[in-house]
Amino acid sequence: MKIDSIETFLVDSGSAKHWLFVKVETDEGIHGWGEAYTQLDRDRVIKRQIDELARYLVGRSPFDIKQFLFSAYSDFAGKRGSLELFCAVSGLEQALWDIVGKAADQPVYNLLGGRTRRRLRVYANGWGGAEDPEVLAEKAGAVVARGFTALKFDPFPGLWRAHIDRRQEKEAIERVRAVREAVGPEVDILVEVHRRLAPMHAVRAARAMEPYAPFWFEEPVSARDLDALSEVRHAIDLPVVTGEELYTKNEFREVFERRAADILNPDVCNCGGILELREIGAMAEAYHVAVAPHNYNSTTVGLAATLHASAGIPNFLITEYFVNFEEVGREISRQTLEVQDSFITLPETPGLGIDLDEQALAERPYRPRPLRDLPLDSGTPVATN
Repeated sequence: MKIDSIETFLVDSGSAKHWLFVKVETDEGIHGWGEAYTQLDRDRVIKRQIDELARYLVGRSPFDIKQFLFSAYSDFAGKRGSLELFCAVSGLEQALWDIVGKAADQPVYNLLGGRTRRRLRVYANGWGGAEDPEVLAEKAGAVVARGFTALKFDPFPGLWRAHIDRRQEKEAIERVRAVREAVGPEVDILVEVHRRLAPMHAVRAARAMEPYAPFWFEEPVSARDLDALSEVRHAIDLPVVTGEELYTKNEFREVFERRAADILNPDVCNCGGILELREIGAMAEAYHVAVAPHNYNSTTVGLAATLHASAGIPNFLITEYFVNFEEVGREISRQTLEVQDSFITLPETPGLGIDLDEQALAERPYRPRPLRDLPLDSGTPVATN
């Protein structure tokens, strides 16, 4: 079996970002789907990376996944990594696994050592977006009413700088308090910070939130400053998460060595793919670190790849599910990964278990997003994940 052609689909998701899918066709009629992580204003560059990488795959066996990964980094990239490169590689790698699973008539996780569980817990994201604590609390209650037992939100909206004043800190804490009171003590609240704070402010805010028992404190400080992240981790009593801005196991290595995080959240659509996520998980297991994959991707291929990669990770904790992506995900996919009581049951069909409707994809073409007209003193990001 040889790879015959590669096609990309940059799709308007109806949200703040596009979805980028890749379809790999073989000369035996078996095709595979993958999904690359996207970021606003960089999505077309990621698509171009996939197009350029295609010549490293056409005419080759889809089974030689490890060889492709090595060649993409060493030969194509000259060992110079980037967000665009690893997103492109991740999407292509998933599509190869989808082909291999179909050819072997097995779900992908069976080809990676099998399962350690039959269903995986998910937390809800994409439901927030309100600065008023009471409105946020009402939205949180609606998510819990749907059966979710864990939800994530960023209580620091509009801030994208290292230092916050007491008023901003108080507002963030008030949002956490309101959500906790709305959902009760049994629902897990996952606090997102988006790498926004300096260590001093991160520590102070985390300590003030501790009475409301957050499940975790995600990315208080950028992983590009592991000394600062480690400083926060050792100063607070909340589990610290990092990983979504790191790519491949090589960048995660130092996180383990410095004991800078309790939980990792690599994204299967940008960390290097399914195999890379599994290898990161294996490294984390040796350091007693849990894995909770980030998944700011569609509820179709990206979610399926996350499930298959996570199925055999013993130290898997929970993964991400964007409730605001459900409607369009159902529109473009021929299968649906259903959430029941905050769990998704692993698919048992060959490959990734997801096939996309190309006509539906074509009906949602790329749509340029306007730049926001921001005042100079605004810390608001153009887009957040």
